Amino acid sequence: MRPAPNAFGAEETGSKGSFGAQTGSLCSARMRMKIGIIVAGTLIGSIASGISAQAPGPSAGPSASAEPKVTVDSLAPAEMEETIRTLKSNFVDPNALKDQEIDRATLQGLLTRLHGGAMLLPGKATNAESPVPFYSEVLGNHIGYVRIGSLSPDNLGALDKALSDFAAKKIDAMVIDLRATSSNDFNLAAEMAKRFVAKGKNLWTLRKSVAHQDRTFANDRDPVFQGTTMVLLDGETSGPAEAMAAALKAHDQVLLIGQPSAGRAVEYSDFPLTSGKVLRVAVAEVIGPNGLSLFPDGVKPDLPVELSLAQKHQIFSQSAQRGLTNFVFEAERPHFNEAALIAGTNPEIEIRQQRRGPEDSLHDSVLQRAVDVITSLAIFQKH
Repeated sequence: MRPAPNAFGAEETGSKGSFGAQTGSLCSARMRMKIGIIVAGTLIGSIASGISAQAPGPSAGPSASAEPKVTVDSLAPAEMEETIRTLKSNFVDPNALKDQEIDRATLQGLLTRLHGGAMLLPGKATNAESPVPFYSEVLGNHIGYVRIGSLSPDNLGALDKALSDFAAKKIDAMVIDLRATSSNDFNLAAEMAKRFVAKGKNLWTLRKSVAHQDRTFANDRDPVFQGTTMVLLDGETSGPAEAMAAALKAHDQVLLIGQPSAGRAVEYSDFPLTSGKVLRVAVAEVIGPNGLSLFPDGVKPDLPVELSLAQKHQIFSQSAQRGLTNFVFEAERPHFNEAALIAGTNPEIEIRQQRRGPEDSLHDSVLQRAVDVITSLAIFQKH
């Protein structure tokens, strides 16, 4: 499919709207029950190792190595109260079950169970994270590859320039790499997604359930490219980048390849504490085009492919100097033949010996799968 005409102009970040009242806040009884579950679960988990280390009691019982969360979640409210009361009366170290320690266990359990929706930071957060540069390349003479990097105005401009260059080179397929994108700017994420999504389509909704507020991001411009597209993601694809992946996945000609995203598609607010520490809380969640929240499960790939983070970081670092071709396409290697037999040599062994280090064997299996799928689709469409 030929790319749609490039259209650059004044853009609106997204329309705002309200979708009516959401579900009301939990009643105090239900909240107390949830807190009780968290307290009991954390207390049991904290002392499980201590219990298992004690000498066996006179009565046989289930192993303390059982998963505490599963067991605790099965307790009725009365059983939770009974469990905590029994612990307070009988546990070998009474100091471990004072009110202050129970409060700490409650907070620890909450932070664990909220799946990254709340974090306690040691001090005021700074924006010291180094920006990740944009990168683009043409693979196999017809595939446009873009690594978005940080969500920044500079990278948005670099994306527009790359798309313009791709159009001049008759690119017929795209690979959008979100494996190095974890910034927090939903506005810029929407602007980038607009380059690939049909005009008039909703991208995602940022929902604040407590405040009963929804903000919907929609595409108000013509896309630049709408052909076959592969989107790469993994556990370092986080926040607005996850929203981008979900918006692109709704397109008929898009496949997601790699590993599940981080599950942090939320908007955070920071609340300073009196000690100087900061409580970072998810105050809004991303609702994808299918109406489902991306938090905390993240975005799942259509084609799972594994690549270690260490290898990925090496490839990204070296690609700026060496390009990506060396990490995707294998150079033709010499084979053992009659001439080599007569000469008493084995070129297959010699080429292995010439490899200088681990970097020579680096291979981007995720990008390779994307290129393979594009190639297979092109062959299929010709027949």
